Amino acid sequence: MSTAPVRVVGLGMACLDILVRAHELPTWQHGARLEGLAIEGGGPVATALVAAQRLGAQAGFVGTYGSDRLGQIKLQTLTENGVDVSHAVQRPGPENQAILVAVHAGTGERYFSGFNCPACPPLGVEELDREYITAADVLHLDGMHAEAALQAAAWMRAAGKPVMLDGCSTRGPVSDRMQELVRMADILICGSGFGPALTGQADLWAAGEAILAWGPRVVVQTEGADGSYTVTPAERFHTPAFPVEVVDTTGAGDVFHGAYLFGLLQGWDVRRIVRFSTAVAAIKCTRLGGRPGIPTYEETCRFLAEREAV
Repeated sequence: MSTAPVRVVGLGMACLDILVRAHELPTWQHGARLEGLAIEGGGPVATALVAAQRLGAQAGFVGTYGSDRLGQIKLQTLTENGVDVSHAVQRPGPENQAILVAVHAGTGERYFSGFNCPACPPLGVEELDREYITAADVLHLDGMHAEAALQAAAWMRAAGKPVMLDGCSTRGPVSDRMQELVRMADILICGSGFGPALTGQADLWAAGEAILAWGPRVVVQTEGADGSYTVTPAERFHTPAFPVEVVDTTGAGDVFHGAYLFGLLQGWDVRRIVRFSTAVAAIKCTRLGGRPGIPTYEETCRFLAEREAV
């Protein structure tokens, strides 16, 4: 474990992804031939932290894990990547934040199946360490542990430090708690459907402009193969996705967030941060799993240099 100061704290979900890659899924009548199989750590905040860590920013995770073997494996997927877990909280009982991820071998698209049981109790405000959180340069949230997340965001705002929120892809309404978190965020990076669901604006530019009125100073709407759309008070721009041979898109958005956190810590302008994050996410998509394909800073720089030379 690194002894370097934690620069990014992520409060949210960590889970286990059990990935199967195939052209067809098994049924009760027929099996299927698998193209790949892996067990990897997942979860929006946790994967973003691993990406930030691999790029060179010391990261710390605040969340929960179970007391069984699955819980220990979940924690190991963070510690083996150098993420500080000293403020993760163990919950007695089996780990149930585990997801079966079926990846289509032809397209890289994925389908998720989770447990049909209640999640473990969320973190309480009393379980947070204010000093640990506010000692970081930036806080990253994904909407999990809503009460604790709101309190942590309030502490960071009081300390004059930025809060970044992952607004996940959605086809339905945005919850009241997530709306509260949007108002507390300085940077909102949202997946497909989130902006329109939040604002009622179908046009991505209009949705981004409307979200600025909620409080964020930067809104980035990621749209998979269509790249991303960034809106700030000063500018708006589209960043195309890099064409790569896609193996698995699992975690691409989370990795984008981690790269964005890294760029933020470097003091880069928003266009450079988004282009860099787009490259990191593209490289990740060339391998199975949300984390194995996350590149280093040097690998990403080479990737960008090669494309700028074309």
